[in-house]
Amino acid sequence: MATIVNVDVMLARRKMSVTELAERVGITMANLSILKNGKARAIRFSTLEGICRALDCQPGDILEYRADDSPRR
Repeated sequence: MATIVNVDVMLARRKMSVTELAERVGITMANLSILKNGKARAIRFSTLEGICRALDCQPGDILEYRADDSPRR
């Protein structure tokens, strides 16, 4: 089972930098980088809410579930 984090996709769609998102959400660049690169093991709902607010999106736009045997898009 894999949970894919699509923060980079939403950043590109919104033409927003990682630095700007980190400032708007109030998290460190290091933590945002961990999340963006798929290395995070958890995310607080408050952080997810802040990201969704800053990017004007839904949690499903940020997080995606993909079974291990599913091909990548």
